[in-house]
Amino acid sequence: MKNGVLKALSVALSIAATSAAAAEKAAPSAYPMRPVRLIVPYPPGGGNDTFARLFGQKLSETWGQQIVIDNRPGAGTIIGTQLAARAAADGYTLLLSSIATHAVAPNLYRNPGYDPIKDFAPISLLAIAPTVLCTNVSVPARSLQELIALAKAKPGELRFASGGSGTPPHMAGEIFAGMTGIRLLHVPYKGGGPAIAGLIGGETSMMFDTAASILPHVKGGKLRALAIARSARLPDYQEVPTFTEAGVKGYEVNAWYSMHAPAGVSKEIVDKVNRELLRILELAEVRERMKQLGSEGAGTTPSELDRFVRAENAKYAKAIRDAGIKVE
Repeated sequence: MKNGVLKALSVALSIAATSAAAAEKAAPSAYPMRPVRLIVPYPPGGGNDTFARLFGQKLSETWGQQIVIDNRPGAGTIIGTQLAARAAADGYTLLLSSIATHAVAPNLYRNPGYDPIKDFAPISLLAIAPTVLCTNVSVPARSLQELIALAKAKPGELRFASGGSGTPPHMAGEIFAGMTGIRLLHVPYKGGGPAIAGLIGGETSMMFDTAASILPHVKGGKLRALAIARSARLPDYQEVPTFTEAGVKGYEVNAWYSMHAPAGVSKEIVDKVNRELLRILELAEVRERMKQLGSEGAGTTPSELDRFVRAENAKYAKAIRDAGIKVE
């Protein structure tokens, strides 16, 4: 008797689960019908995590479903990104993707365990964080052209800091060296904070980092900013020229944040998430928060994000290959 009841209960639960799955598949307009997991391949507290929580909160408010932030750091973003790539393509797992997950790591590691193009469905670009080149105040160069001249006069002697080999600031320095025909010595630190501290302390000469991370030290007089990678000067830092104004045209090496889903997610779900993200990006409080984070909102269509990621992937593949960077 007991076995019969258990069997009947098991069958009923199976039918219910199948029906629920069928309902979700048949009615993407009702998505989401349960909590959505947003994987962040970084620890809590950083820029990627901040963006995930900002957009997650707004999505939750609109949908009436919880957006569960799942921090999965490790292996240069590979652990979390692999997890997202292998998740069910039902829209209930999303990835807070970035320059690291979709442009740097796939080219830096021999076997990242995922394909940034084939294994993901692009949803939207979210924000771009412009790169700033700063020097220690003791460096005699007071302009970008003077810095380039100094580097050419002392090939391989100017040391540039980064938060580690293969990080976006490292890539930014290598691409700059390639574009200007100079040789720099890369000094990797264990994180962006120690790298900035080393630069302020004079252990290195220069560093490429996001405006949000490095410009407060410029305002405090601890560092000197020579150029910023954006189309126009920042309103609060009018004294800092763009790279184009400073004589290095076409230097567009910036950190960026986006959202992807596992490949195979229905177009209806992708479009629904995209529409909501674009709406969120227009909110006044979100625009203000972006400004505080030193970033610029950058909503796109899924196809625009796909083209952007392909171009960024190719750019960083070349930079990593030309610099001979290898990470096992």
